Amino acid sequence: MRLTHTIAVSAGIALTQLVLPTRHVRAQTVATDSVSLAQSPLKDAGTPITIGGFVDTYFSWNFSRPQSRTNRLRNFEIAENQFVVSAAEVDFQKTASPIGFHVELNVGSASDIIHSGSSESLKLVQQAYLTAAVPVGAGLQLDAGKFVTHMGFETIKAKDNYNYSRSFLFAWAIPYYHLGVRASYPLRENLTIALHLCNGWNNVSANGGKTFGASLSYSPTSSLSLLANWIGGPEQPDSVSSKFKHVLEGIVTVQATEKLAVGADGTYGTESLPTGTVTWKGLALYGRYALSDNSAVSVRGEVYSDPQGYTTALPQDLKEVTLTYEYRFLNNLIVRTEYRYDWSTASPFDGGDGSATRNNQSTIALAGIVTF
Repeated sequence: MRLTHTIAVSAGIALTQLVLPTRHVRAQTVATDSVSLAQSPLKDAGTPITIGGFVDTYFSWNFSRPQSRTNRLRNFEIAENQFVVSAAEVDFQKTASPIGFHVELNVGSASDIIHSGSSESLKLVQQAYLTAAVPVGAGLQLDAGKFVTHMGFETIKAKDNYNYSRSFLFAWAIPYYHLGVRASYPLRENLTIALHLCNGWNNVSANGGKTFGASLSYSPTSSLSLLANWIGGPEQPDSVSSKFKHVLEGIVTVQATEKLAVGADGTYGTESLPTGTVTWKGLALYGRYALSDNSAVSVRGEVYSDPQGYTTALPQDLKEVTLTYEYRFLNNLIVRTEYRYDWSTASPFDGGDGSATRNNQSTIALAGIVTF
């Protein structure tokens, strides 16, 4: 298992065991590699550098035929009626023994969205951090650099998710990445705590304050995983006040049977602004069923509330249902076809006349992902 917020999934295993396609996997697994270091002299074990990556492409069709050729309020599969390279990534990693690193170089439309409006030199670097296994107690893991957030059930990498499109929770409720430091420590064999100190949401330089984060993961059985996440800090420009932006999150994943995995992600966010307090919240439910060693079907249902329009720029409640079929060829080619239906209490979606007059949109998508 890679020391990052994603899971390197092989065909077969991914379809017959519980896959936790989450940005928070790091908090649950980083302690594993450091336990042995806590019981041995502090010297480098000479672990090799591993190289991997993937290419992610898609085509999306919107039945509303919007003149903007845009799937509104989506995250990465925004372009409609176009062939798109969403991501092309190369990963370099050296496991901490006791010092290691992880670097991910990423280009494509997804990277453009993640770093939208940013001129920082690190925007082509999705992750770049040093990692150390400190021989303290059961093994302390330390990271320093740029890394993806610990928040969320889904990941930036489509290959590690149940569905191809991302949820409203992923798109609007939480950040993508941070620059700072983090520490993870196993309190017990099945209980891990992780703490984060970063410059803020989706930026390299600080806005004057610091953002804090925490994760507590607990696996009482091999088929049940519970995770509590929090992030908070002053996120207004040049803010060093005590008015924090907070997001609380609870995630449950269950391997119900050998072939069926289910999950739930509940999120609540709030921020104090000069004009008053704003809130946003949502709940997403997930299911994945393995039809065979190479194929699976996944479903997601979701509700997301943005009453002041703080995250989506329009006061509304959103709902969506997504159905995804996946087939894996030769272990490293993932093909997904997906139908998704979104609807809103407002009218944020484009119609064929070029104006945002619709309260719903439905799309189909075909995606191909090659891993190496």
